Amino acid sequence: MTYDNPPIEATVAELKPRMKNITITFKIIEIGAEREVSSRRDYTTHRVADAKVGDATGTVQVPLWDDVLDEVQPGETYTLTNGYTGLFRGNLRLNIGRYGQLVVADEPIEEVNMDVDMSLEEHEDQRRSRRDYRGGGYRGGRSGGYGGRRRF
Repeated sequence: MTYDNPPIEATVAELKPRMKNITITFKIIEIGAEREVSSRRDYTTHRVADAKVGDATGTVQVPLWDDVLDEVQPGETYTLTNGYTGLFRGNLRLNIGRYGQLVVADEPIEEVNMDVDMSLEEHEDQRRSRRDYRGGGYRGGRSGGYGGRRRF
């Protein structure tokens, strides 16, 4: 069984939650205020800023982390390979991620459709909360998983 997903070439308007291995070209419209956040995993501090990016089909938010913040410029066009989408507080985000690669695009995007903002639409996260799982199996909130009564 393979877990490799074939690359998906997409436009901004085609983005949906939980897409993986996306190749997309976009223009950076603006970069928001930079802030510092601490990693829950190793407690290191990181710099992050949300960028509004777009193409002829719409716009979407992209969090820019650490060194990427220093490498990109508003008004420039970039191609992202191996990106993915996710939800942050119920809103769609396009993520570069650890394995994504961002390079200056061969051709600039001149026109951006500012009327379609894919990050404004609220999405419901269809995954179960991690709190629902205990020891690898769902127990329904009661010990033994059978309404608290042992059955032999």
